[in-house]
Amino acid sequence: MSTEITPLWEVFIRSRGGLAHRHVGSLHAADATLALQAARDVYTRRGEGLSLWVVPSNAITASDPTDRDMLFEPTASKIYRHPTFYEVPDEVGHM
Repeated sequence: MSTEITPLWEVFIRSRGGLAHRHVGSLHAADATLALQAARDVYTRRGEGLSLWVVPSNAITASDPTDRDMLFEPTASKIYRHPTFYEVPDEVGHM
């Protein structure tokens, strides 16, 4: 038996044009090509995807939820960063 571990990949799908990719799950694959093929087979069986991203799990750096106040509190004092001063026209659709 091999002691080598197959890398873990995170899978993201964009369901329609204009929408963001969203995380749908994880899978193990030897390389990016195989990860993309496996993601297609596992996560888009019903044709629900427009595009796929596969990202090595070890390439993702995440914040710690306990650091929430330190990371995100400063944005509360900068109201100009929030889109509350105008209305988005209905013709724009998903943003």
